[in-house]
Amino acid sequence: MNPNGPYPGRQLFLGMTITGGPAVAYLVTGRSPASRERKASPLNSGIIIGPIGNQPYDPLRHYTCITYDNVSGTIAVSNGIQTDAIFETYKLLFNTNSLPTKGFMENILDGAQAEPDSMHTPRIAGVVTNSNDNQPVFILGIKRHDIPAKTYWLEATPGTLIGISTYNGNLENPQAFDTEAGLAKIEFKGKTAIELAEHLFEISKAAYNGEDIRVCAVGSIRSEDRHTWQVAMRNR
Repeated sequence: MNPNGPYPGRQLFLGMTITGGPAVAYLVTGRSPASRERKASPLNSGIIIGPIGNQPYDPLRHYTCITYDNVSGTIAVSNGIQTDAIFETYKLLFNTNSLPTKGFMENILDGAQAEPDSMHTPRIAGVVTNSNDNQPVFILGIKRHDIPAKTYWLEATPGTLIGISTYNGNLENPQAFDTEAGLAKIEFKGKTAIELAEHLFEISKAAYNGEDIRVCAVGSIRSEDRHTWQVAMRNR
């Protein structure tokens, strides 16, 4: 069962495999047919959430959800336009040997604002990079429409991923994720990206009006060289 309840909306997790490798997971769910008519696809060094068939492009439903770099070992994950801005910022910090503090993500999320839809869908984001002493850094963030961006510096432990979602999990009446309620956690015993994508997809099974709300899940795991990312997807 998904730790954020049956309807997390969009959801992301950061953490480590049981062998200590940094890991990232991203989930898309949708209650409406339009929300479900999407898929995850690889594009260059990243993953996009795009339309199925000839559906028109929608900037709120179609976006880059993951961007990564195998030189710096940086990866950014989010539910919208903020993905590339976060990635480029933290890659620059790595390349200039600057401290990757969470304040940079706060500024980007506050600038992006919540999505301009009827539900004021929050922007959520995560980044994994390396510190000056080449140790992994995990930063998570959310921007709701009614409060400033909130970010979290995570202390990752092997076999556990910590996450955040756009909604509180209520399938009939979704509200924005409660930033005071604490972050979600999942235990993961696998070692590969496809195992991670499948794990998140399988624990998130839920139905709305008789339809499976799951759209896709993406898993990514960094190799032991601390730079190279393995990425895999599971589509509905």
